Amino acid sequence: MITRYSRPVAAAIWSQDTKYKIWFEIEAHAATKMAELGVIPRESADAIWAKGKDATFDADRIDEIERTTKHDVIAFLTHVAEIVGEEARFLHQGMTSSDVLDTCFAVQLARSSDLLIEGVDRVLAALETRAKEHKYTPTVGRSHGIHAEPVTFGLKLAGYHAEFQRAKRRLITAKEEIATCAISGAVGTFANVDPAIEQYVADQMGLTVEPVSTQVIPRDRHAAFFAALGVVASSVERLAVEIRHLQRTEVLEAEEFFDKGQKGSSAMPHKRNPILTENLTGLARLVRSAVTPAMENVALWHERDISHSSVERGIGPDATIHLDFALHRLANVVERLNVYPENMQKNIDRLGGLVYSQRVMLALTQAGVSREDAYAAVQENAMKVWRGEGAFLDFLKADDRVTLPADQLEALFDLGYHTKNVDVVFKRVFGEG
Repeated sequence: MITRYSRPVAAAIWSQDTKYKIWFEIEAHAATKMAELGVIPRESADAIWAKGKDATFDADRIDEIERTTKHDVIAFLTHVAEIVGEEARFLHQGMTSSDVLDTCFAVQLARSSDLLIEGVDRVLAALETRAKEHKYTPTVGRSHGIHAEPVTFGLKLAGYHAEFQRAKRRLITAKEEIATCAISGAVGTFANVDPAIEQYVADQMGLTVEPVSTQVIPRDRHAAFFAALGVVASSVERLAVEIRHLQRTEVLEAEEFFDKGQKGSSAMPHKRNPILTENLTGLARLVRSAVTPAMENVALWHERDISHSSVERGIGPDATIHLDFALHRLANVVERLNVYPENMQKNIDRLGGLVYSQRVMLALTQAGVSREDAYAAVQENAMKVWRGEGAFLDFLKADDRVTLPADQLEALFDLGYHTKNVDVVFKRVFGEG
């Protein structure tokens, strides 16, 4: 993670200060429940909270201790003892390092999920506003990058809105799956820590208990979480690529906003480049790069090993921070997107009516012509237009195989015919006409 592609609120979740605060809260909540169960003195648990609650944990000092201990949780507990005093001996009773590390990671991923869901909500709001603004703005639909049939720009955006509705549901599910707590001790048997302590810590940290933790929270949960992030990132990229295509000089149906004073190229002053959506494509690749390592983390040795640890220290902050940044950048692009309906109409007209070829073919079949003959007649005339030899409608009128009257042929070249069901789709997506 680098600051260029991070929002401070997302980066703060993964700061050393936040991590150590969460570690302390886990340990202190556990101590509170231990005191209630009579495992440690009540006054000791109270003293731990009183002295550590508002303490500033010194990351440099913890690093210094770890250089000797070669163990991050022991280094932290040693530093807490320097702050809390002799009562610190009652911390971590019956617990193991993974109880702290895995529960903290769950808290960080859950908090990150909340930010990601907020980001998707902003994208959804932007897409809904722009879709309704351009509900009936005609544009050409493309398949294989080639003109197909007319659609509306609002319909395009409605499709993305539906996709990001699914993205939101995926993130909600991913958060539910990842937000589990494990305070079960060595190899997860609760031999030295009462299961009631785990439940208490889970409740206090906003988590659910892990049904079976084998000293670690099973990594299939994490694999599912990062896979969900990868899918959402791919949705970000799909919309970004669409905008990049629409901004091409030869298309120019929409483009990213270009601020006063902005420069497009160090060499060519005329350039207006789709830099934001290109950046989104790159960020999507980074987020997806976390998916395979997360999948490979599932197969740990026996009850635990730490082959997953170094991976998660990287992909946890990187994937969540990058996706958070990408979602807000995408929302900003959509909110400020320049849309050019006149260019959309020019592009629809560019092939002289070829976008209506299917309707002509269907009308011929309804008039008694076989589908094969209708297709052949329409295609042969369409290919003349592709070669620049004339106008599609003129060729059709002159073709004896096309048995439709001229006025009926002309009526088939009706843009409104292709937008008659836009209301149906909008009702499906937005719940209204």
